[in-house]
Amino acid sequence: MTDPYSLTVNGTDHQVVDAWLGESLLYVLRERLGLPGSKAGCEQGECGSCSVIVDGSLECACLILAAAAVGCDITTVEGLQPGRGDFTTVQEAFIAEGAVQCGFCTPGLVVALTDLLARVPHPSDLEVREAISGNLCRCTGYGRILAAAQAAAKAASDE
Repeated sequence: MTDPYSLTVNGTDHQVVDAWLGESLLYVLRERLGLPGSKAGCEQGECGSCSVIVDGSLECACLILAAAAVGCDITTVEGLQPGRGDFTTVQEAFIAEGAVQCGFCTPGLVVALTDLLARVPHPSDLEVREAISGNLCRCTGYGRILAAAQAAAKAASDE
C-alpha cells in the first residue's frame, strides 16, 4: 500500500487511501471512488469504454496509473451532466437517435463525442468517425451513433 493521495475528479478532490501504486485510474475511479460510469472492457486501451478527459485530453483510464494523475483535472461521464439526473446534449441525442443498446460502450462514446464537440462545434462525418475510432460498439452499429453525433452538434448550435 502507498501513502494516501488526492485526485481531482469532476471538480472534486477525492482522497485515495490503501491503494497499490500500480492501480489504474480506471480501477481507482470505479472501485475506490465509486464512479462506475467508465467501463472496464479490454483494459488495454483498445475499446474506449473507459474514456475520460484528463487535463483536456481524451484518454483511456485503463492505461493511466492513478497515482500519475495526481494534480490533473479528470472528467468522467458522471462529471459531464449539468445536474444530478439531467442529461447532456450528447446523451439526449443518443436516446433520440436510438444509439444505445446494451449501453456498455455508451459512456466512452459520450465522453469522446463531448470532447469532440467542445473542440469542433460543427464536425464533419469524417471528424466524428475519427473522434470515435478508438471506441468499439458491438451492438448498435455506428450509423445510429453517427446520427446521434450530428443531432448533438445541431442541438448544441441551436442553444
